[in-house]
Order: sequence, then structure tokens, then C-alpha cells
Amino acid sequence: MKYELNSPDRAKAVQAGLQAIPAPSLDAERPQSMLGRCPVAGQTPLITSPELARAAHVRCVYLKDERARMSLGSFKALGAAYVIAHDAAEGRAKGQTYVTASAGNHGLSVAAGANAFGAQAVVFLAETVPESFADRLRNLGAKVERHGAFYEESMEGAAQAAQANGWQLLSDSSWPGYIDRPHRLMEGYLVLMHEAIAQMTEVPTHLFLQAGVGGLAAACAGLARKAWGTATKIIVVEPEAAPALAASIRAGSAQKTQGPASEMGRLDCKEPSLIALKGLARDADIFMTLTEEEGRTGHEACQDAGLPSTPSGAAGIAGLLAVPGMADDFGLTDTSCILAILSEEPVP
Repeated sequence: MKYELNSPDRAKAVQAGLQAIPAPSLDAERPQSMLGRCPVAGQTPLITSPELARAAHVRCVYLKDERARMSLGSFKALGAAYVIAHDAAEGRAKGQTYVTASAGNHGLSVAAGANAFGAQAVVFLAETVPESFADRLRNLGAKVERHGAFYEESMEGAAQAAQANGWQLLSDSSWPGYIDRPHRLMEGYLVLMHEAIAQMTEVPTHLFLQAGVGGLAAACAGLARKAWGTATKIIVVEPEAAPALAASIRAGSAQKTQGPASEMGRLDCKEPSLIALKGLARDADIFMTLTEEEGRTGHEACQDAGLPSTPSGAAGIAGLLAVPGMADDFGLTDTSCILAILSEEPVP
């Protein structure tokens, strides 16, 4: 495990390079209102795990359990489908083709949203994405294209297809010139944090947030700061093989990173979303990276606690369990209260 401490100077440097990029939305009421009209949009539970608390030597561990979100098995159900619902409300979804790249769950949300509103979905997958995800996408009516070895290469393929065919690109990342849709998509993720804040019976001392391009982490961190101020230390967790956010904070500017494929596949993103990076530079305290072994340890600990997920879905807990030997900067003690997100169901 390695980590980078955020600081005012580092945050200021990142923000200075992203002046044209908006910060993440903090308007949780808007997606709450729209998604509240969806018949399968029910609230997910907040649970406690005494077993994980004992393993981490802390007082309590709360988990926002996203494994059954909208029957899609992941928090990602809140993102792309929310954007497509907005398009439908404006009469722009029916007959449209939405194209994206995905490391798995984002594609499910695009496929489900397109299916619900009379649109088509084309999802580009890298070679490293399991075929089981491809089959789930096809079962939702999406067309699947394999392109490239990593997420970033599959995204290049999706962007090229959008331009060549006049399709609507719907990425969960953002870059210069592509801002509006990912900004709205991240707004959908606010729903789960809005629920968690209302469900918590105490203010957590620590919030561990897993990150790929950073959309979930940035949305949750922003709303947590709004609700709890500086009382909660916010830690962002990435694979060591894809340290895009940690590297960007260290450098003071957005960085493209390199590394092997990670078992934390949904987090295996080598470049940050610029919207997410801007928000996390403002809101996060620590950026940590996990080895593959540490990712497996967290995954196995959740499974042993009766909370099966994936190395990606359990990465926040993996981050927590990797800390105790270096607890001073993290401020973890036996009185700490942890909030983390169990972000996806086990891969079939």
C-alpha cells in the first residue's frame, strides 16, 4: 500500500489547471426526484459489520450496500440511466443510439436506460473485461464490441464510433470538450450518498471510497463534505496498477498512468475524469493505492463476513484493512467509525 497526502498547495495546483472544468454537482434533490419515479429505484440498505470492524481494529464499520441497486447489481445504475431519463423527458432518447466504453457496470446502466426508453446501446469492452459482463449486456439488448487491451483504448473506439455513426457518446469519464453528460451522470451518484447520510446514526470519522475514473468517489466526497464538514477524513482508494488520481495529486495536474491489468477491473482506469479530479482535489484527504494482494485480502474479508462482492466492489474495505501498520497519517484508532461502499454484487 502506498498513499499521497492531499494538501492546500496540491489542491490549488490541480484546481488551477482545471479552471475550465466544473466541479461535481452537489444537487442531490434533482436526481432523487427523477429516480424516485422509477418503479425499481428503491433505496439500498446501510448495514454494519462487526466482523470487519474487528478485522480493522476499529469501533464500527458501516457499509452502503449497492449490490442490488435497481436490479442491476451496482451503484452504476444511478448514472447513465439517469442521463438517458433526462433525454427521454426532453424527447431525445427514443430511436437514439448510445455508445460507451465500460469496464462492466457502467455499460449495464447504459443498456438498461436505452432499453427502458426505446433507444439502442452499443458498448465497447476491453479484452480484459470478463465475457460474463458481455453476456449480461447482450441480455439487456446491447450490442457489444471488443476493442483494445484497456478501458482507455475501448473508450477511444467508442468515441470514434460515435463520430462515424452520429451516435450519442455517453461516457462516465470527462475530458476537455466532453463535460456536460458526465457531469449529469455523476449527479446521479449523489443519490446513494444522500441516502447514506440520512441512514447514518452518527458522523463517520473516516470515509473510504474506491475509484476508477473517480466519478463515484467525487460525488460522494462532495456531499459528505457538505453534510459533515471536516469531521470526516476522506480516503480515495485505487489499484496500484491504475493510480490515476494519486499520481495527479502528486504531480499537481491530471496524469495519464500506465500499468498491468488489475483484478480490481472496474477500477482499472489509467486516466482520471477531470470533473472528478477537480472535486477530489478539493474534498479528499488521502489518496491510497493497493497491491493486487491487498485487493484480494479485502475481497476475501468481505466474503468471510457474509458480504460477497468483487475486488472492485470491496476495494474501500481493502483500503481500510491495508492501513493499520501506517495509521498515524490516517488517524485510525479503536474508536474510529468507518463508512465504505460495497459497490457491486459478485460477478457470476
